[in-house]
Amino acid sequence: MTSQHAQQLINQMQLYQQQMQAIIAQKENLNLQISEINKAFQELSDSKQNEAYKISGPILIKMPVSEIKKDLEEKKESAELRIKSLEKTEKLVNEKISEIRSKLSGTGSDASAG
Repeated sequence: MTSQHAQQLINQMQLYQQQMQAIIAQKENLNLQISEINKAFQELSDSKQNEAYKISGPILIKMPVSEIKKDLEEKKESAELRIKSLEKTEKLVNEKISEIRSKLSGTGSDASAG
């Protein structure tokens, strides 16, 4: 392996590592959102009120609790789907990083160098 080829692989691995960091940050953000949604849902469930206020941009809107709960459930499902998608991407990026490490350490076969 030439030093130029090795440098290209190192650069590629650094890009994958940056991508991995971005994925992890997004997953943490989504998990935090899910936690906040769960707390809000629990507060609404504990409340004896039929209506509550929902923030919509810069204003508060009075809505039935059932509609707010439905909205929270939809947001939670969306966040969970995004996490699953990120996990798939994370797995692929990890595989790419492992491949590059293998090539750099000299254990990669010439057939996989394409």
